[in-house]
Amino acid sequence: MALSPTAAQRRVIAAADPVTGRLKGTDAQLAALVKRGLAFRHPRPPHDHFLTPAGHRMREAPAGDAAPSADRPSSPDSGGVFAARVGGEDPAPAGGPARLREVRSAWQGLLELRRMTHPDGATDRPCGWERTHLVPAAALALEAAGHTPATGDGHGYRVRATPQPEAVAVYEPDGTALRACAATLERAGWQVGEHTEPRSRARYLLASPRKV
Repeated sequence: MALSPTAAQRRVIAAADPVTGRLKGTDAQLAALVKRGLAFRHPRPPHDHFLTPAGHRMREAPAGDAAPSADRPSSPDSGGVFAARVGGEDPAPAGGPARLREVRSAWQGLLELRRMTHPDGATDRPCGWERTHLVPAAALALEAAGHTPATGDGHGYRVRATPQPEAVAVYEPDGTALRACAATLERAGWQVGEHTEPRSRARYLLASPRKV
């Protein structure tokens, strides 16, 4: 679990630009925030530092909330931890308006991360963070678009890792809902193909982040 930022680091986060997430602080403070997954150093000169999606949510969270890690940002909904619904969680995270706000904030933060890390400022294709966190990235795109994650009865989507590099599998027993998931991922910048498992004959999606 990530260590909580110091009071000085929290002040740096609080003072970040509310739109771009640009940070100002000492080299040590900025490096510590990068290490905690709350900030990233822009690859282009002047190499400014910006909040990650987790850092944005920490900035917006009420004082006293636990510090989030890079792919598990803070959330009051789930005991201080936010994670996109991949489907099949037991127990499932609480829903409701608070959850919707957290998911919406996470998605907007991810779009901002795309804008800041792509040389052309594009937000229509996945960024480096998503390529190293395939399952939560695809799950966030689906949950943010309003798709229903699977529960104990099997209905809803499930996002799972695959042996293939840069690819996730998305399962959804309802064919119409599966195709809707494909459309959402394509709009979010993923390349998607529909396949059939040889043994079970179940249909599923194989999705990979689009590069261009």
